[in-house]
Amino acid sequence: MSGRDVSQAAVLGAGLGSACFLDVETTGLSPRTDEVVELAMMLFEFDYSTGEIAGIVDSYCGLREPGVPIRPGAARVHGLTLDNLRGKQLDNERVQSILTKANLLIAHNARFDKPFVCRLFKQASQTPWACSCKDIRWHMYGYASAKLQELIKSHSIRAVQTHRAMDDVSDAIELLKRYSPSGHTFFAELLRAAQADGRIPRNL
Repeated sequence: MSGRDVSQAAVLGAGLGSACFLDVETTGLSPRTDEVVELAMMLFEFDYSTGEIAGIVDSYCGLREPGVPIRPGAARVHGLTLDNLRGKQLDNERVQSILTKANLLIAHNARFDKPFVCRLFKQASQTPWACSCKDIRWHMYGYASAKLQELIKSHSIRAVQTHRAMDDVSDAIELLKRYSPSGHTFFAELLRAAQADGRIPRNL
């Protein structure tokens, strides 16, 4: 096992935290007038001292029939139609269970995802949020864009982004496991950024 391969045994006895990476697909861009049509979540444990991701604990992905039309621009991105969504509902108990276990919620462009999620699940507003787009110094490391599609392509994770919620979540977590030029995981940098401005304590 290489020094960068982290197993449960490698972090046994270390201080572990739990974080949930999530992503939404929506009917449009406004959290006030548009609605979630797909929600994906992946709960993982991490070594708090090193920022290594130890393993996936739980995951959930569900579709939701909206009460408003899907805007053409949004439909072109995720490809979901009202026919795909008719009669679909999120499993609120599963979502709430995952949210309850997370010390930190993460999204790529959390400014977009957070208000949509908090509108559906008030408890999400009580948990600290971090942003894998803004909390990592992608441009300083020479990446031309902090868009998820460009980052996963640069790291040979996926050639073309699917813009479906669970694919985006799993790709983003794989990205966070990778190492920056500083020698730490990208997740470690995100974690330190959230600590630095007091969103999360230095010891969970």
